[in-house]
Amino acid sequence: MAATPATQRVLALDGLPGGWLPEEFVVIPQRGDGLDERLAAAFSDTHRLRPGPIVLIGMDTPQVTPELLSEAGEALAEHDAVYGPAADGGFWLLGLRRPDPELLLGVPMSHPETGKFQLDRLDRAELTVHQLPELIDVDTAADADAVAAQAPASCFAAELRRLGR
Repeated sequence: MAATPATQRVLALDGLPGGWLPEEFVVIPQRGDGLDERLAAAFSDTHRLRPGPIVLIGMDTPQVTPELLSEAGEALAEHDAVYGPAADGGFWLLGLRRPDPELLLGVPMSHPETGKFQLDRLDRAELTVHQLPELIDVDTAADADAVAAQAPASCFAAELRRLGR
C-alpha cells in the first residue's frame, strides 16, 4: 500500500500502531460493533478527513499489489464503486466515489455470500461497479499456503518459509 500513489493513507486500527507503521499513514480508531459498522465508520471518518473517493482494503490479502490498488483508484474516476471479490465469498477491496454508510450497514459479514450481498446493495443503489480480480484472503493455514504459492517472491511467502511452512 505504501508504494501506491495516493493522496492520503489512512489506517483504521483497533489499538495503537507499532513501529511498523510508516510515518505518512494517518491512524483513526476503528469504531462500531460489527464489521459492517466498522467499515461504514472507516469510510465516513476517512471522508471527513479528506473528502473524495476512498479505496478500502483489509489487511489479510498480502498478495495485493500497487498495480491493483492503482487500478482501483483510477476506476473511481469513471465508476461509482470498485469491488475486489475474495475466494471465500467476501471481498478484499471496496472503493466508493461517494462514501455512504447505508451501502454497508446491515450487509451480513463473514458469511459465504457476503460479497453477493454487498454487490446487491451496490446494484440496488444503481451504482456502476468496476470489478477487480478475485484474491484469497488469509483466514486459515491453507489460505496462507495458497497465497504464498501465488506470490512466492513476497515478504509474506518469505516469512512463511522462515516459519517452516
